[in-house]
Amino acid sequence: MTKNKKDKILRQTLTNRFVHWTTALSIFLLILTGLGQLPLYTRYNVTKLPGAAWLSNYFTTVNLHYWGAIAIIFVATFHIVTAVIRKEFDIFPRKGDMKESYLIIKAMFTKGKEPPSDKYLAEQRVAYVFIGGSLLLLILTGLIKIYKNLPGVELPNSLLFWNTQLHNLGTVLIILGILGHLVAFLIKENRALLPGMFTGYINHDYVKHRHSIWYAKLLSNREISADESIDSPKDLAFQQNNKQINNSM
Repeated sequence: MTKNKKDKILRQTLTNRFVHWTTALSIFLLILTGLGQLPLYTRYNVTKLPGAAWLSNYFTTVNLHYWGAIAIIFVATFHIVTAVIRKEFDIFPRKGDMKESYLIIKAMFTKGKEPPSDKYLAEQRVAYVFIGGSLLLLILTGLIKIYKNLPGVELPNSLLFWNTQLHNLGTVLIILGILGHLVAFLIKENRALLPGMFTGYINHDYVKHRHSIWYAKLLSNREISADESIDSPKDLAFQQNNKQINNSM
């Protein structure tokens, strides 16, 4: 049973928020310390800023980089395991997500009607694949980087070269993914989702009108109760989806 408040619906559980913020902090640490292993901070006088001298210490940044890697591997594993155990696959990609993402983005800019959405918008599921794939690339290439430093291990130079290139590519992709994730919230229609990552709850009416498929499921599962009669044209998508779910039961 979803624990909902008056005029609010629980969208992000404590587990989801833990995964989100642990991932965010781990990625920040990995990027910060990863760049620290290059001469960038010293070259551009970043280390002269108050409290930033440690960024020029290779051993400090590499050790923190390893801790960040441990954290990201742990949280990625935790996320997958808990999703499977709880059968929570709402964020996982679905067939037609690219087309639906296009329609949603088009509607945002043209003020047209969006297709009805489930718990997550199609573009959120696409972003999940992009960021998740980038992290997987970083983890795999990072593990090879660690393995090559073990005593007695010798790997071909060509493998090390391409592994480094792929690790760098993963870094660029994850930075682009994060920027895209943040820019998405500059769009007015998406801002109502922000409270969910802090408190877990988002506005009831927002869910009802923009996530009508999920809203219908919540009603069908009796996780929420009908708040009022539905007679507005904006509720037609919800009404149709709820009818389809009830007929299939």
